[in-house]
Amino acid sequence: MEDKIQTSLERLRKEQIEFLYMQFTDILGRVKTLTLPKNRFEDALNEGVVFDGSSVAGYAQIEESDMRAVPDLDTYAVYPYSSQGNAARYLCNIYNPDGTRFPGDPRYVLERNLKKVWDRGMEFYVGPEFEFFIFKKNEHGDPIPEPSDHSGYFDHTPNDRAAQVRLEILTQLRVLGYEPEAAHHEVSFGQHEIDLRYSNAMLMADRITVLKSVIKNAAENQNLFASFMPKPLNGLNGSGMHIHQSLMGKDQKKNFFYDEKDKYGLSKLAKNYTAGILKNINQGSAILASTVNSYKRLIPGYEAPVYISWANKNRSALIRVPAGVNMRKRIELRCPDPAGNPYLQFATVLGMGMDGVENEYELPEPTEKDIFHMDAEMRRKEGIESMPESLGEAIHHLKGSKLMEQILGKHVYHNYLTVKQKEWDAFRSHVTEWELNRYLGTL
Repeated sequence: MEDKIQTSLERLRKEQIEFLYMQFTDILGRVKTLTLPKNRFEDALNEGVVFDGSSVAGYAQIEESDMRAVPDLDTYAVYPYSSQGNAARYLCNIYNPDGTRFPGDPRYVLERNLKKVWDRGMEFYVGPEFEFFIFKKNEHGDPIPEPSDHSGYFDHTPNDRAAQVRLEILTQLRVLGYEPEAAHHEVSFGQHEIDLRYSNAMLMADRITVLKSVIKNAAENQNLFASFMPKPLNGLNGSGMHIHQSLMGKDQKKNFFYDEKDKYGLSKLAKNYTAGILKNINQGSAILASTVNSYKRLIPGYEAPVYISWANKNRSALIRVPAGVNMRKRIELRCPDPAGNPYLQFATVLGMGMDGVENEYELPEPTEKDIFHMDAEMRRKEGIESMPESLGEAIHHLKGSKLMEQILGKHVYHNYLTVKQKEWDAFRSHVTEWELNRYLGTL
């Protein structure tokens, strides 16, 4: 370890790094940053940095607030957009004062769940489709809910500022070594998508925390504002983060989801895994779709999943199995959105799926009919149930879930419930403009 630290310090000197960002996330997924000058580099790499955990959502109470952020030296990256001199960042693991890992660290939650499948000879791979909106600003520089463009799906307008934002995002991601696959305009006005190359879940979660900063900075450079709010505009499609996923061998030469003899190309493990997600999805919904606004996106008619089913071609299903053979065989979960914590989202998906594997849940036949056009009686006959319709309902399913407590760990599980219950209570008590327009003059 000492050799690795010395190698890292030499790299910082060689690349003339002036500032070092030590980063981690709270349980809501917001990136926290400790910025260090050159004279602190050696101490930080050797000892980490102490910070007040009581100020971080879901971390610690005041009486137990001292935390230590220790950099993961494998996460080093030079930021391509610093205007104050060369800056680099490390993502950090969080430790208690006694040197033990802090159970409230979302990165540690994912690490624990990944180890379980690693011990079975497998590695969890994901490929998210990351959607977001770009909005204009008013004369004061504040974001307003006015799309930056009025283009549509796959439209290309080279001179548009939003198109320039996409190009800058791809450029910055390439400089970071993140292997972006593609970027394009999405269905709604001002909506865009960035696809990163399929990778193991920890690396992808790390990259998403940086991707959000890259997107926001690229928008700011065009005097625009990027938002990961799932449903910012009434009457238009919201932003999701579909998660393509599979379980690979440690040498990345075997896809445990593929069986060429199966009519759907799915192995028994893949079917059990998919059945586990379908069975447990309501329990994990508050993690995957984590805000009040998330459930404004998950309604019929806007290409977002509402009903619990799977299919091969049917895009109204919660889980889709895209075309592909061998190493390309995967499943796509369509309910998560970009507002959540990627470490907790990936851990939740993996934990729900592995519950299906361990208990050998049976996967029903796929539903290839358009579920959005079925009435309630038709869905009942098909055995198709609905996802939660609100954050409050999702919290109800999360409460008392032994599986989710096991996946998240007691600390994160109980703190997350507390934070989200407060959010839901604040929303329930707020009188909206819709209610005033609807009821004030008529009741």
